[in-house]
Amino acid sequence: MLPSAAMTRRALSCIFLLGLAACATPVKPPSHDAKTTGQATPSTRPAETSTEALPANAVVDLTPESFAVARANFVRDTAARFNIAPATIEATLAQAEYLDSTVSLMSRPAERVKPWSDYRPNFITASRIEGGRKFMATHREALQRVESRTGVPAEIITAIIGVETSYGGFTGKTRVLDALYTLGFNYPRSGNPERAAYERKRELFFRDELAQLFALGREEKLDITNLTGSYAGAMGMGQFMPSSYREFAVDGNGDGRRDLFYSHDDVFASIANYFLKKGGARGGWVPGAPVVARAELQSGFAEFNPETWTADYTLADLAKRGYRPLEPVAPDATATLVSLEGSTGKQYWLGFQNYYAITRYNNSKMYAMAVYQLSQAIAGREIPPA
Repeated sequence: MLPSAAMTRRALSCIFLLGLAACATPVKPPSHDAKTTGQATPSTRPAETSTEALPANAVVDLTPESFAVARANFVRDTAARFNIAPATIEATLAQAEYLDSTVSLMSRPAERVKPWSDYRPNFITASRIEGGRKFMATHREALQRVESRTGVPAEIITAIIGVETSYGGFTGKTRVLDALYTLGFNYPRSGNPERAAYERKRELFFRDELAQLFALGREEKLDITNLTGSYAGAMGMGQFMPSSYREFAVDGNGDGRRDLFYSHDDVFASIANYFLKKGGARGGWVPGAPVVARAELQSGFAEFNPETWTADYTLADLAKRGYRPLEPVAPDATATLVSLEGSTGKQYWLGFQNYYAITRYNNSKMYAMAVYQLSQAIAGREIPPA
């Protein structure tokens, strides 16, 4: 197991004074009050971007390691991987702080504790719909240029920004360095042995994102000690993690920079590029193709809950499981099955390739549906009740 929060804070203080030397005596931890207050409420904080740390079958070493050893290995490996001087990494890490608030929020994301009927109203409101329409009107030309070039609808790009940051109004107040440092070296543990490997993978994911942050700062000439974002380290209007910023960000206005904080042209182009490329070999957004279709489960059949959101099932496959679409669907379509706890009972949906593409932004069925339905409402199309 990794050290407790108190042990981590003590180690941080000692390392600040002694580099990589082990702590011999306890040192009073620094105050974190300024870092742990002012958090957004669950209904307004940005939804987190997809955090797929490692392949599900990856072998994970669960051997306990001390914080000092893990930190020293990080400095060594990051320096070699990105050709950054170890002293530069050390000097930056010396400024990082452990955040109790980040651990608390990561332990209870909204997607895991709320049914769809409670989750959706956080993101689909009259004010957010109207805000999206105004945002689209303000940036219509830039959004249309991106849609024409990529095939990703302007309302989908707008809905992503609306769900993530209320159209740029709240991009997060947590220092990215602190968030990634906290989760990279002390990801919350449930104590459940069955979740130990998963939690370790998540910790390694955030540790890698911390390393990616150093590379991003050098490449984009950013002072990473001043960047702020969500409690999990996502940044800018579209809430990109450092690795996604490096891989998918696009210079949309041709000024030679990829600015996801203030340049709308860069933000729109980068979100569309993410949709097109994040799916990897599976593929991303398909221009002009559907996202979802309502379905029903016929009586006498057990509910089907796929383990992934890949659209791998033919209509015949789903029919054998008791599902049939309630609206016209191309006969050769493939889909996944999405079930949601609605206000009047279960809702069933067929999720196509473009639904899968939205889940690459955040690996949550409710997030993907919220983005899609918000986009439809912004575009003036009817959406079903929660």
